[in-house]
Order: sequence, then structure tokens, then C-alpha cells
Amino acid sequence: MTLAATELAFRAASVALLLMLALSLLRDFRKVLAARLGAAFVLSSIAHVVSYSLDVTSRIPLWHAPLIALSTGTIVVFWLFTRALFDDEFRLRWWHGLIWALVTAFSFAGCVWIAPSGHVRFSVTVVNLIVLGFIALAIGQMIASWPTDLVERRRRVRVFIVCAIALYGGLNAVLQIAVAGHHVGAVAETINAGVLACTVAAIVYAMMRVDGADLFPAAAEPAPPIVFRQPAADDAADQKLIDALMRLMADERIYRQENITIGVLAGRLKIPEYRLRRLINQRLGYRNFNVFLNNHRIEEAKSALADPTQAEVPVITIAMDAGFQSLGPFNRAFKAVTGVTPTEYRRLKADAV
Repeated sequence: MTLAATELAFRAASVALLLMLALSLLRDFRKVLAARLGAAFVLSSIAHVVSYSLDVTSRIPLWHAPLIALSTGTIVVFWLFTRALFDDEFRLRWWHGLIWALVTAFSFAGCVWIAPSGHVRFSVTVVNLIVLGFIALAIGQMIASWPTDLVERRRRVRVFIVCAIALYGGLNAVLQIAVAGHHVGAVAETINAGVLACTVAAIVYAMMRVDGADLFPAAAEPAPPIVFRQPAADDAADQKLIDALMRLMADERIYRQENITIGVLAGRLKIPEYRLRRLINQRLGYRNFNVFLNNHRIEEAKSALADPTQAEVPVITIAMDAGFQSLGPFNRAFKAVTGVTPTEYRRLKADAV
């Protein structure tokens, strides 16, 4: 088999695997934002598989330019996918689409005007610096949300998915900057196509092994039922730990502490972090540690807002006393749980008296 045929086979295998993964996501989780963005990322990655080449010259066929532009825009979709995957409260905004459009448009302009005018290195360098920037944002999102993620299997697979894509994308971006404007042989192109096929296969395998419900919840997590209610536990040891956890929350109000972490809470209970994460996730139904804390804080705030003796206490004071650091996050979290703002909640309670 010739090098050209081998490269074509690698690219075809990558396309087939990506199509299979996209269809799986859309079939089973089409109503979930993270899954839709995942499918969009997978489908746009096909443009990368078809069009990507280390050999960048000033002459790019016009029909090839849209594919390259879409391939560049894939990195923005990847960033949005990681945000939705690791943050259950993430919502798309209009400016996300604008960012994608600007990146795609610049890449298209680079193919059609900038590179042909003799500025190949400039065009390739800027595009790949953009790619590296969004890879850095995705890695930063993964690191920032890692401590509060309570879903063990999602914690494991997120590292693999992000690191595999970041490693492949980062290395290719650096390589393309290094060889911009120079001819690259068929061996290098074939090796690159093979590495891409292996990366795609590994990611598809990893995602297929994880329960989709762990990666893509059917709905965002507003608040599991009453926070202070003790759920039934099959295991006596788990029940004892849950009782101790609830005492820390209800009696000591440990959620009021600034910068409280799951490590601190696990230390107070004298158990490993992974066990506490599993208890809060599997026994209490939470997917995110901050949501768990905030629901306790909101329960306290609701009591204060409904108390006639505290009718003159400012909302910001109640929020700070409950453990929130500022009014904005408190208002958003409160409305997500109750459906109304704190001020509206206070007024409704006052009218009901």
C-alpha cells in the first residue's frame, strides 16, 4: 500500500469513527446542551480530518478554504464543549457564536487573501496561536472545575479527553508554525494522519465506556429535593457519615466558611475525598460540590428572607451571612432554585402573612 493510500485510509477511519460518535450523541442526548456541542465538535472535526495538512503553502485551492476555516473554528466549538461538559450551569450566549464566526472568518481570509499575498507564515502563525489560546482556555476550565466535580467517572474521562485533544492539537499547531511555507514530505503527512486516527479511536473508546448519563445529565441540576432531609442509605456506615455531614451543615453551618472545599469537609469527617464525593453524588443526588453548598446557603437565606423580624436587613447582608461572597452569584443561585429573585421571595412571604 502506498503512502497516499495509507494516509487516505487513516483519514477515512477517523471520519467513520467521528460520524459514529456524533450519531450516538444526537440519538441519545440531543436535548442536552453538552451533548449537542459535543456532536457539533465531532462533526466539525471531520472538516479538520479532511483538510488538515502540515504542508502549508501560499497556494490553497478555493474549494479547500471553507474546510480549513471550519477546521479552525472547531477549536472554538471544543472550548464551548468543555465548558458545557464540566459546568452543568453553562448556557450558550450570542457572543459565543460571534467568537466562532470571527475565528472562522479570519481563517478563511488567511486562505483566500493573506497567504496568497505572500504572508503565509503570518497567517499560519496567527491561526495556530488562536488554536493554542483556546486549548489553554479548555485546559484552564478543566482545572478550575475539577475540585467541585462529584461525578467520579466524569472526573476521569474529562482529563483523558481534554489532554488527548490538547496534546494532539497543541503539537500540530506548533508543528504547523514551525514548518509554515516549507514543503513537508508524504511520510510526515501519513504519520500525522495515523496519529489523528489513533487519537480519535481512543477518545471514541473512552466516551463509549462511560455511562452517558454521567457525562450528559438529562437536565441541569437546580436542586435535589429538600437539602436538610436525610436520604435512606443501604449501608449503615454511609448513613452514619451522612448523618455527620448533615450535622456539620445544619448545626455548625460549615458552608458559611470562606473558600470551603471538599477536602476541608472530608478532613472534618475523617474520610478520603473520593468517598465524600461519592456520598454527596450517589446518596444525595448532587453532581457539583458548589451546588451542594449553595443549596444549604439558600435554605438559610430563605428562612431569613421570610422572617418578619429581618424585614429591614439588606439582601446583601443575608447573602453574605449565608456564605455567598457577592450579590450577583447569590441572586443567580437563588433564582435557579426558587424561580424568583430574593427580593421577590421576601415580598411574596410578606404578602402571605
